Amino acid sequence: MNEFYLIFGMFVVTFAIRFVMFAFAGKLSFPNWMEKALKFVPPAVLTAIIVPSVTMPQGSLDFSLTNVYLIAALFSLAVALVSKSLLKTIGLGMLFFLFLKWMLM
Repeated sequence: MNEFYLIFGMFVVTFAIRFVMFAFAGKLSFPNWMEKALKFVPPAVLTAIIVPSVTMPQGSLDFSLTNVYLIAALFSLAVALVSKSLLKTIGLGMLFFLFLKWMLM
């Protein structure tokens, strides 16, 4: 019976948080400075996730030519800047990463 109360409690908390957001969705507006600042949140979060995983694949900083994560990330950055296509960037970046992994194994 304790599992029921636990699951029901999680349901209530999750529902309450999401209901509040949907209830005030059209009635609440942010100031212009906050809307401008919120546009930088997704790139900042993605950078915070990607940079450590690319520069520290084994737990310590690795900027060598054997770090396939870093080389593939730089290649993907170049593809993104040239093509401006998300699909090409992901596809070519993954193919290049797999090629490097295969070549260095």
